[in-house]
Parts: sequence; structure tokens; C-alpha cells
Amino acid sequence: MMPRSLLTLLTCSMLAAGTSGLAAQTRQPPPDCKAASHRQFDFWVGDWVVFVNGDTAGTNRVTLEESGCVVHEHWVGRGGGSGQSFNFFDRADQKWHQLWVSSSGMVLRLAGDYAEGQIRYSGETKRPDGSTIRHRLTFFSNSDGTVRQFWESSTDGGTSWSAVFDGIYRKK
Repeated sequence: MMPRSLLTLLTCSMLAAGTSGLAAQTRQPPPDCKAASHRQFDFWVGDWVVFVNGDTAGTNRVTLEESGCVVHEHWVGRGGGSGQSFNFFDRADQKWHQLWVSSSGMVLRLAGDYAEGQIRYSGETKRPDGSTIRHRLTFFSNSDGTVRQFWESSTDGGTSWSAVFDGIYRKK
């Protein structure tokens, strides 16, 4: 049998070791979205009037949500349609992701990268007949403070591409 003082000493040592391990774990801050990779799309944040071929196409309010982890788009088209997108940088795959949902039920799931002041997304959707449409969206951070969004689609596997939307965002 172990003497009581030795047992007390061992118990206290074990507790102290466990406590210091817990303290070390709690001292590490949780992950956040302050890293440069998470801030790459901040150029799109703001209140915008959007133009296509010089004509007003709609308005867009783009906000930072969830402690800056989500770039949240609130689109309202001149013709009455609307939609929202949720954009975020995923640490796991080191890619940007966008989930777009429109008031007509259109859903886009895109993934992409940032390079040289541009976010480039791509993804696919299925038509009711099962055929595939490929999508490419590029957001350009322009030197004059505007943002250009260029959306293209392909119905032939990427052999040819057609412009779907080419808009210039100007701050209100």
C-alpha cells in the first residue's frame, strides 16, 4: 500500500499535468477569418449600382457576415428578380466557394481561386433533361474602385462559351 502523502503528491501532480494541458489548449485562440486568404474578396463588399452595357441592371449590397468569414451578396434586379450568394474561403481545400440562390429557384455551387485581384469560380448545373451546363464567373477588382463580374456558360462541355452576365459594379 502506498503512503497517503505519496498518493496525495501523485494525485496532485497528475491533476496539475492535466490542468496545464487543458490550459495550453484553451490558450490557443480558435480559428478565425482574419488571415489574408479570407480577406481576398473584400473588394466586393459595399453598396453597389450594377450596370450592363451602360444601363442599370440592379443593385447589390455585399456585406461581411459571421465575423468576416462570409461575403454575403443581396442582389435585386431592375426587373424584380433577386438572389443571394454566400461566398467563403475554405481552409480545408484552400478554395473560395460560392452558393447562389435566386428568387426563381436557380442554384449555383461554385468553387475557385484568387489571383491577381480576381476571384475565378467554376461549377456545373444540370438541366431537367440531365444535360450539363458549365459555368465560369470572374470578379475583377478594378483600379478605379469598380468591380466587374463576368459570367459565362457552356453547354458543349467547355468547347465554346457564351456570356451570361457582364456587369460593372459602381459604389452608391
